[in-house]
Amino acid sequence: MTDPVRLLLVDDQELVRAGFAMVLDSCDDLTVVAQAADGEDALRVLETTPVDVVLMDVRMPRLDGIETTRRALETHPDLRIVVLTTYDLDESVTAAIGAGASGFLLKDVAPQALIEAVRTVHRGDSVVDPVSTRRLLRRTAPLLAEPEPDRQQQAAVPGELTPRERDVLVLIGRGLTNSEIAAELVVSEATVKTHVGHVLAKTQSRDRVQAVALAFRAGLVT
Repeated sequence: MTDPVRLLLVDDQELVRAGFAMVLDSCDDLTVVAQAADGEDALRVLETTPVDVVLMDVRMPRLDGIETTRRALETHPDLRIVVLTTYDLDESVTAAIGAGASGFLLKDVAPQALIEAVRTVHRGDSVVDPVSTRRLLRRTAPLLAEPEPDRQQQAAVPGELTPRERDVLVLIGRGLTNSEIAAELVVSEATVKTHVGHVLAKTQSRDRVQAVALAFRAGLVT
């Protein structure tokens, strides 16, 4: 039996932390090893407590989730961080993703979806709610790309991408899930997973979220 995934919950609302902890600790493969009320507390916890995945609130006193994410990943690059927000159009989520977060969840996420999100992130994938992502990217697209990308921006996409991999990058940028991409391209989901892996490797994207940002910066998605 493998060791359970070690979780750190960071939120200034004790009731929110308690609710998440109750859901996550109900699973044999997950365990909440620590909680923190703000970013400064979280960084102190990470200095002494082994953690695999962090659920990080965006807005907190003293040190917010964005700066905490950036500092945490500087010293713990293998850490997986998912930012939490109350609003699915919160521009600060984009900043958190830019700081290295592996994705985001709304605080009203369903219990089973929360559990699966943590498992997904721990496996090395990103957690991005498709509907919320589309709304977020529509609102924050100007932060990710110029209105009229020039040739230099287009060159941000590696030339070694095959035409099909480029298509997959565009669909990732539109916020589609693997199953939706499979339906769009009329291929199997396993084939899509292979293409996504190649796209991430060739673009040197840490995860799917960074690939979304690249698609916008390169002008593939507007």
